[in-house]
Amino acid sequence: MSLTTLAAAVATQAHEPIYWVNLGLKNGIDLGFFTLRYYSLAYLAGLLLAYWHISRMIREPGAPMAQRHVDDLFFYCTLGVILGGRLGYATFYTGGDTGIPSLWLHPGEMVKLWHGGMSFHGGLIGVTLAMAFVAWRNALSLVRVADYVSVCVPFGMFFGRLANFVNGELWGRVAGPDVPWAMVFPDAPDQLARHPSQLYEAGLEGLMLILIMLPLFWKSRARFRPGLLVGVFVTGIACARFIVEFYREPDAQLAEFAHQTGLSMGQWLTIPLILLGLGLVGRALARPALGTAPSTKASQ
Repeated sequence: MSLTTLAAAVATQAHEPIYWVNLGLKNGIDLGFFTLRYYSLAYLAGLLLAYWHISRMIREPGAPMAQRHVDDLFFYCTLGVILGGRLGYATFYTGGDTGIPSLWLHPGEMVKLWHGGMSFHGGLIGVTLAMAFVAWRNALSLVRVADYVSVCVPFGMFFGRLANFVNGELWGRVAGPDVPWAMVFPDAPDQLARHPSQLYEAGLEGLMLILIMLPLFWKSRARFRPGLLVGVFVTGIACARFIVEFYREPDAQLAEFAHQTGLSMGQWLTIPLILLGLGLVGRALARPALGTAPSTKASQ
């Protein structure tokens, strides 16, 4: 075999896609009478880690709430994630020209979470409403409560996206031959190598924000500037989602919408979040930090 032929063979082998089925992943733990889904475990892990971490955060000086408020937040934010995610999916991704019957017309389907269908933006709205309710009921500052909660949200995003990958769902767009980590997912109809966009999301929406938000809280005085932490989080996760959408496969029912508008539904819904996050950051930096005496000009 000539060196040219050998080099060509090596190059061809190097670009062989990875087959997801060969990774030996399973979507859950088979208990015989019941399969414990990793996606459910991911939600549980994210919520429990967030609860533990925010319980530590409020022990630091300047905390805007007590442990009893954290307990309320844990309960209502869990409801917000589930109900908001499901109702958001029904609103944004079913009905109209999507080709999927509107879930609003079939309320019985709403409770069938095992059929899939959760909206990131709907879940975000649900958590926001849950925080607003707890803050209102306990006369707390909503912005400061949101600051503390925002530090913990990336935990759930990280575990959730890893669970999507383990389930072999929400795979990305078809990848070119220059993407050596491209994968063939078993449920993809064309069986072409695609971007593992679930891992991109786990990295950007989860790990990256964890590495940003935790030092901001623990190593700086950002928590004394109301709105700064939540502003950084909203801006960061919105930008991450906007970028990842270029690699995600659009929902089948919204592929034509993305083609006509140039952006996916997720990207259009993300643009207002970027503006909101930047506005919160600007507002927080323009105001004096808590505990800081207002500056006064020296008298003439």
